[in-house]
This record gives sequence, C-alpha cells and structure tokens, in this order.
Amino acid sequence: MTLPQMLSIATLLGMMGLFMWGRFRYDVTAIIALLAALGLGIVKPADAFKGFSDDIVIIVGSALVISGAVQRSGVIERALRRLARRVTRVRSQLLVLTASVGFASAIVKNIGALAMLMPGAFQMAKKNDASPSVFLMPMSFAALLGGLMTLVGTSPNIIVSRSREQMTGAPFGMFDYTPVGLGLFVIGLIYLRFAYRLLPRGRRAAPTMGEALDVTGYVTEVVLPAESPAVGETVREFLDRHEGEVSITRILRAGIRSFPEPGTQLHEGDTLILGGEPDALERVIAGDRLAYEGEARDMTRERNEGEGASAGGEIGVIEAVVNFGSRLEGQTAGGLDLQRIYGVNLIAMSRRGERLSRRLANIVLRAGDVIVLQGPLEAMPERLRELGCLPLAERDLRLGSKRARWLPISILAGAMFLTAMGWVPVAVAFFAAAGLVIATGAITPREAYDHVEWPILVMLGALIPVSDSLRTTGASDVIATQLAGVAAALPPWGAVALILAAAMAVTPFLNNAATVLVMAPIAAQFAGDLGYRPEAFLMATAVGAGCDFLTPIGHQCNTLVLGPGGYRFGDYARLGAPLSLLVLVFGTPLILLFWPI
Repeated sequence: MTLPQMLSIATLLGMMGLFMWGRFRYDVTAIIALLAALGLGIVKPADAFKGFSDDIVIIVGSALVISGAVQRSGVIERALRRLARRVTRVRSQLLVLTASVGFASAIVKNIGALAMLMPGAFQMAKKNDASPSVFLMPMSFAALLGGLMTLVGTSPNIIVSRSREQMTGAPFGMFDYTPVGLGLFVIGLIYLRFAYRLLPRGRRAAPTMGEALDVTGYVTEVVLPAESPAVGETVREFLDRHEGEVSITRILRAGIRSFPEPGTQLHEGDTLILGGEPDALERVIAGDRLAYEGEARDMTRERNEGEGASAGGEIGVIEAVVNFGSRLEGQTAGGLDLQRIYGVNLIAMSRRGERLSRRLANIVLRAGDVIVLQGPLEAMPERLRELGCLPLAERDLRLGSKRARWLPISILAGAMFLTAMGWVPVAVAFFAAAGLVIATGAITPREAYDHVEWPILVMLGALIPVSDSLRTTGASDVIATQLAGVAAALPPWGAVALILAAAMAVTPFLNNAATVLVMAPIAAQFAGDLGYRPEAFLMATAVGAGCDFLTPIGHQCNTLVLGPGGYRFGDYARLGAPLSLLVLVFGTPLILLFWPI
C-alpha cells in the first residue's frame, strides 16, 4: 500500500472518529476532513471545491425546496386527517400513520414527509390520551423505508445513481429503486404494526416553549367569501366537518351580532368570530379559504396574487405580548386604526382565563394579552417596538398564511414524469421545479431558503472530493481487493449481504450520505474484483445507508423524533435491531431478484 493510499484511508478513519465523537457538527467535520486532505496532498487544490458544483448538491437542495412547498400545501396532511376519522384503535392508527409517511417519503424527501405528518400523530395521541412516543419512532423508521422507493426519497439514492452513471454511463432511474424499496417497506409496516410494544410506555417530551406559555384560546375574526365551502352550511355542519376543533362564538350579519344556533345557516359575507388553538384555526382558515375582517382588501388581493413582495415586502404574521406601558394598553384596535397608521392588522388574540366573543376591533387590550399581528415582515420589528409589544420566541405560528394546494404536487409530478421518461436530467428537472414553486407563490423565497438543509449541502460538497481520494489514490482498489478475498468463499448472495451489512453498520456513525460517498466506490470495485455486475452492490449500499434504525444520530428523521417522543438513546436499538435484521434477511434476496449479478 502506497503512502497516499494510507493517508487517504487514515483521513477517512479520522473523519469517522470525529463523527462518532460528536464534538463537531457533521458539516464542520466534513470541512475538517477536506482541509486535512488538502494539507496531506491527497486532494489537489483544483479539485477541492468541485463537490459544490456536483449535480447531487443541486438535486438535494431542489428536492428540499419542493418538499417544503408540498408540506406547506397541506394536501397530504388533510388526506391523513380524513382517513384518521374512521380509525380509532391505536394499532390501526399506527398503520395509517406509518403507511402515510412511508408513501409520502417516496415523493417528498423523507425528513420533509415526517415533519409534515408529525402533527397528525400528536392529534391522534391526544384523542386517545396516549403518548406520542407510540407513533413517532415507528413513523421515523417508516419514513426511512419509504425513502428507499424512489430516486428523490433520500440522499443516498441520488448519490448511488451518480456512482452508477460514472461506472456504466447510465444512472439509476426515478423508479428503479421501487421494487426493492417497496418490498422492504411492506415488511417494515408489518413488523412495526406489532413490534411497537417494544417501545417503553408513557415516554413524554419535555414541554416546549409554546406549551410553557400555555397560549391556546385564540379568537379571530373572519369573513366568508363566495368561494368558501362553508357558505350554505349550518353551524352544526361547519363544526362537525372540522371535528369540533374550533368554535363559533358570534356571527355578524348586516351589522347585527347574534349567537350561533346549531341550525343557523352561514351566508356569503358573514363575519364569524372563531375560537380555538392556533393550529386548528390555521387549518380551518386555510382549508375553507376564509378572509380576515381586519385585513385591508388591497393587501388581501396582492398577497393572493403573489404581489406582496413587490408592493412592500413579504406579508407574514408574528405573535407578541402586549407589554406594560404599551400604546395598545387600554385601547382598541379599531380606535387606534392599526392598519392605516402602523400598516399592520390585528388578526387574532388570546387572553388567559377569558373566552373572548366580541369583535377584535372592539376589545380593549390589556397588558399580558397575546396578539397576532399581520403585516410586512421586514417592518414587524420596528412596528412592535413602536407599539410596545414583546415578540414571542420559538412559536411556529402560521395564522394568515395562504396555501397553494395542488400546485406543488402537480409541479413535483411533472418533474418526476420528465425524469422517469428520460427526457430531462434529474438535476435540471428538480432545479426547474424548485424555481417554479417559488415563482408561482407555492412557497415564499424566505420559506424556501429555510427548508434547505445547508449543513447537508456543505457536507456533501466537502466530502465528495475527500471520498473521491479513495479512487484517485487507488485505496478503494486495495480495500475492495481485501473484501473480495473475504467474499471469495461466499456465494453471490453472501457477497451482497456483506456490502449491505457493512453499509448498515457504518451509517449510524458516519451519516447516510457520507456512508454512500465512502462505500459506493468500494462496493463497485468489490463487484469488479469478483466479476459481478455492480448494480446489486450499489443497490445494497443505498439500502444499507438508508436504514439506520439503531441510533438517533445516523439520520435526521431519527433525530427529529428524539425530543418530541421523549426517547432515550437505547430505545432506538430496542425497536430497530430486529428491523435491521429483517432488512438484511429480506433485502438481500430482493436485491438479487431484481438486480441479478
């Protein structure tokens, strides 16, 4: 073994050590590895930053933007809620949640699909008076398995496709992963349906800032436009359709305020005073296309037409507390004329210990009231200072946001169709789709940038030249030869199982994308040394890298549910070790069935 080869292997081993140590975040660890490779001379300065121009970075970043737009549309979330109404048993609800998040992960990046459906898990747990821990870890594992089904479901699939293209000239297609991924997903669903009992009962997450604030009883004032599905319904039908998540405290019609009787029919132009929790209000307002009474009509039109950014900045909402000495204290929003003087609208408020039923414009505000203001986000800090209000931190409030329901789904479907037919390269199709969802207003530029996981992109860009040093120095040939020597006495299925097991063993400590960057060249060379076609071994690498069921640190999905589920490190292995064994036992024959060697 030559000195450059030893240095390349030592650099990767050192990087793995840093990943396992956890002292630095994974993107910082990747930067350290790149700097070390440059200093040791195994990566040339001219090649140091080629990873940032790689198609992988474009595809992953674009997929995250599209995922955010689909998540914001609420289509999948609404479909899940409709299905969940008919399911009441915990095991059946678990099957609905895991199946939903798995199939969603096939079209939306798995971390986005999980984040999108987690609120549904909390709602079901609340209805059953159960802990969300029953649902969250199985959902995370189902998201990982669902991501195996398509090219864009998870980052390893994209990287493996690139490796195959470099070797054979033909990348894996959008649905080349589906036969193996779907088979493993079904097996996983069956396992999780019964094995969830392995999880400790009663785990609870630490209270969030929002829960500590205990701000739930909001009221808001909305108008029924002609296109709202609520027009023509009775109050009872409206409340039943929304499963009692909100209440109607008053109806204002032609200037007359009345108490809502169950049989009262709702008409176009009615003003409703709605009460409920912020999430429930947001779903009802967005789903029924309701308009805020406090909103200026020209602002409503501009935002719906996507012109808000050009006419004074992006319109958004912020939650704040009325401070002592505030200009709002002892005043009404109508009396202060907030829209004309300050350029903001009061669209909702909450007062501890009281159920508010008066019109927002006529409520005398007090110190300690929690209010939701709407206006240009750039001007909000200055407006809050002028009004003497304190913004609430760590509260993801979306009241007033508008949703483009089917547009992002249609754009994503178009991109997948174009790539599946081979008419447009994956990077071009998904970059164009990301641009379209922003240009059409399905997601705002601010939200698009927020959904991009920049540490992942930095890690990919930094690790591509480091992992490529295995090839350029010939170290991958040496490692593959050693593995081939071990596998020489094994049957073909044993060789595939060896790669699959190696990838599964490494990914909890190295990060799934990094695992593929390191393992894919080794697996390809390993196949060549044994005289086999590379596809089965690359597929085994992708499956193994995408299946971290043992730790909360190997994949973002597992990390995402760690806090909300109240889990401990060892809980993952309790549920995940048997699932890992099932993937190894069933994944090997599935790979060989569809990708013979």
